[in-house]
Amino acid sequence: MTTWVGASITRLEDEHFLTGDTRFVDDLSRPGLLHVAMVRSPVASAAFDEVDTSDARTAPGVVAVLTAGDLAHTNPLRPVLHRPQFVPTEMPLLAIDRVRYVGEPVALVLAETRSAAEDAADLVWVDYEERSAVSTIDGALTDGAQAVHADAPGNVLLDLTMFHDPALEDVLSGAAVVVEGVFDAGRVTAAPMEGRGLLAEWDRREGRLIVHMSTQVPHIVRTAIADTLGLAEHLVRVVAPDVGGGFGQKCAVGREELAVAAAAALTRRPVKWVEDRRENLLSAFQGHEQRHHVRAGFDAAGTLLGLATDILCDVGAYHCYPFTGGVEPLMAATEMPGPYRLHHYSARTRAIATNKPPMAPYRGVSRPQITLAVERIMDKAAVRLEMDPAEIRRRNLIRRDEFPYRGATGILYDEGSYLEALDGVVAQAGYASLREEQRAASATAADGRPLIGVGLAVFSERTAYGTPVFGQRLMGITPGYETVHVRIDPSGGATVLAGTVSHGQGHATTLAQMVADRLSLTPTQVRVVQGDTDAVPYGWGTFASRSVVLSGDAATEAADRLVERLTRIAAHLLEAAPDDVVFEGGRFGVRGVPESGMSLTELARSVYHAPHLLPPDERAELDEWGSSDPPGTFSNAAHLAVVEIDPATWQVRIVRYLVTEDCGVMINPLIVDGQISGGVAQGIGAALYERLVFDDEGQPLAASFMDYLVPTAAEVPPIEIQHLETPSTVSVTGAKGMGEGGTIGAPAAILNAVNNALSPLGIEIDRIPVTPDDIARAAAARGEA
Repeated sequence: MTTWVGASITRLEDEHFLTGDTRFVDDLSRPGLLHVAMVRSPVASAAFDEVDTSDARTAPGVVAVLTAGDLAHTNPLRPVLHRPQFVPTEMPLLAIDRVRYVGEPVALVLAETRSAAEDAADLVWVDYEERSAVSTIDGALTDGAQAVHADAPGNVLLDLTMFHDPALEDVLSGAAVVVEGVFDAGRVTAAPMEGRGLLAEWDRREGRLIVHMSTQVPHIVRTAIADTLGLAEHLVRVVAPDVGGGFGQKCAVGREELAVAAAAALTRRPVKWVEDRRENLLSAFQGHEQRHHVRAGFDAAGTLLGLATDILCDVGAYHCYPFTGGVEPLMAATEMPGPYRLHHYSARTRAIATNKPPMAPYRGVSRPQITLAVERIMDKAAVRLEMDPAEIRRRNLIRRDEFPYRGATGILYDEGSYLEALDGVVAQAGYASLREEQRAASATAADGRPLIGVGLAVFSERTAYGTPVFGQRLMGITPGYETVHVRIDPSGGATVLAGTVSHGQGHATTLAQMVADRLSLTPTQVRVVQGDTDAVPYGWGTFASRSVVLSGDAATEAADRLVERLTRIAAHLLEAAPDDVVFEGGRFGVRGVPESGMSLTELARSVYHAPHLLPPDERAELDEWGSSDPPGTFSNAAHLAVVEIDPATWQVRIVRYLVTEDCGVMINPLIVDGQISGGVAQGIGAALYERLVFDDEGQPLAASFMDYLVPTAAEVPPIEIQHLETPSTVSVTGAKGMGEGGTIGAPAAILNAVNNALSPLGIEIDRIPVTPDDIARAAAARGEA
């Protein structure tokens, strides 16, 4: 019998992407469609009294111009954390009398064509009274700094001492070596291939709003629209068509989408907005900008004794809905210890408001930054203790015989392969030979030959959160569980309806593989439906590496229930005891009577077309539900990067990149490899290229891909991947989530490699992205040519 789980089949959904038979938001049209252009603030901090729209309203093709006054009936976004230290922010759909970042929407122009709307948007006049802006963490925390929100003096939106160990200072005082560092991660954007966008229309016949939107979270969007417009949720339908990437940017709900939905409800005409790349770079949700001040103590043998951290997260001008600006600081403090044994730990974490666009959960959610900090600490300690970087990690990683392991933050780690992953990537790389090659290169560096560096990163990736974990954050909306509906039609084919939604992960393939195994079908006989709030069960969407575990487990449970029902029905029709009926190879047969049996298709047809033959308590429909709400599981990986640095230009080139990864049972290894490679590419961008820069007035200096550098195929080497499989104990299939791992490990591995290459020159850099200019300045400070 064919087993589909574990098979590297090509993705079922790829054909329509490759042939152009797709349906993205911008492919949609409606009769009478109006196009939207946003009027956005050109300044980062200002007050204003009036928006003059008179010239815009009379421009050719313009149907309406809406300002905050026209949307006075709507409710602002006000995401909540139920913590006394939390300061909420109120975000109206359009700015009312104050703007807090460049790109904040002030008005909407609705016109018959997009070009007409954009031309008219230039005619809207706003008399801004500029105020001083804060554009950095340091600036926001300076005494007397302008408050981004009057309710948040000091510009602190959340300040928590998450963990405090009273013995920690004594532990650090008694340590043989105390290593300290300040680690900065620059602000980035997700830069999805498809930007944000939606088409909203008022269905006059049904008296409700229908929204097609590029989103990771259709049900959360439905709630936000309903609450904002004062509608019952059954009067709002949200459909996610094909979604061209999200990376977290589309798991939060933006004010622009809600304003467009409000415009459709107000005008009773279909309205579409699709942001261009400039808008996406200027005003879409951003990520990553954090600073970690870390102190760690080690004994003479290299054992980590204790760690203290002070975390600052620049969350921008407003909280994001529904996660709030607390998502990054809370995650960073809770998961910083990662894969290492640690008994003494303290963490203070803060969310800082600045005059920049709001943050949202970016792929990895703080773990690229905490991994960067901890892995740099490991390398610094290795230097101080004159120990190999791989060896100091070996001495501190949680080992197999210690699982389940209760960490210093109270997290219970299920079984992983942390030490095995490190040893695997080291062996795969030929680590000893690399070190010899590096020593030889250092000896000839004065001749202008490239400097060679080797960097390691080992990490755990907490995945598949359910409500037990999300509930600890005390959010106003607590996501977590997933429910899946599986039904078999009269032809014996299956349909899976799931609340998660794919934006490139291949759910139509992986979910089909899991259900096909349970029902003895082929994946092509299984259709996966996602992203339509009218069709699928209530679900929380796709983020946090959760879909294959939660939707997969729920789909598997539903399929198993269908087999149980079909077995009872087959026993009745075959006049056998249910215990004597076996399901093998797509056929229900009687044990010991090989000639007696029915195929799944024959049985399904009987259920639907001959219901009078069914047992009295059976209904004439083959559908079942499954649900999943796990405590979460841990994937893990070790990354190794080899870089060359040209001493003439200080350009960094990645020569090799290796990954040893463990995400439990792989449903489709081909898709797993694709997720790892894509994640590493994104991590390379954060490490070496991508950064949103703002000047002192909060003006963004990267408004196109000329300024915001995304790595291309020329900058991303082939990713050498090997796998370990430690089945999860909390998922039915043994799978663990793995969508963020590549992004988590790459910045740390690359920065460690860069520092390793520069070590003969006495140069050390603890921020990303690390650019040739950064290295040149550090070299000049050391007197290097």
